[in-house]
Amino acid sequence: MVAPLPHDPGPHWGEVGIHGLHRQREWDAVASVSELPIDGDEAWLVVLADWRVVTEYGHTADAPGLAATLRLAPPYRARAVRRPGHWMVAGRRIETVELPHLGAADELELAWDGAERTVRIDDMPTVAGVPLLERLAGARFPTYVVTARRIVETTWEVEVSPL
Repeated sequence: MVAPLPHDPGPHWGEVGIHGLHRQREWDAVASVSELPIDGDEAWLVVLADWRVVTEYGHTADAPGLAATLRLAPPYRARAVRRPGHWMVAGRRIETVELPHLGAADELELAWDGAERTVRIDDMPTVAGVPLLERLAGARFPTYVVTARRIVETTWEVEVSPL
């Protein structure tokens, strides 16, 4: 005759509800405002380091007033969404650089794997370098990928990630 197996009281980590890593925080600041001078139900904007406001989507009659609702130091990207009876405004810090010599380009990707540099401007490969971005990324990581998007004129939003 075989004795029954003892009950296992330990944690069962494979069970539903316990999984992976937590989701990264999407916003650095969030505010609720009763009234905003916005036509429509949503607006996206970027507040630059000099407090200039660039509206990317939607129409705001008072973009600086909208930007002032968040207690966040610029530069940052913000989104305002109309909810019943109020507006929700959220902002996320970004990094910006001035790149005056890129002509009419709108997007840039730069990668360094320790041996070879790859640069794509508006999705077209090029042998041209971008020394400012190379110095910025190289000071942080030995190998890296830099993505940049034009915000306005010579101001670009930059993200640097390790490779």
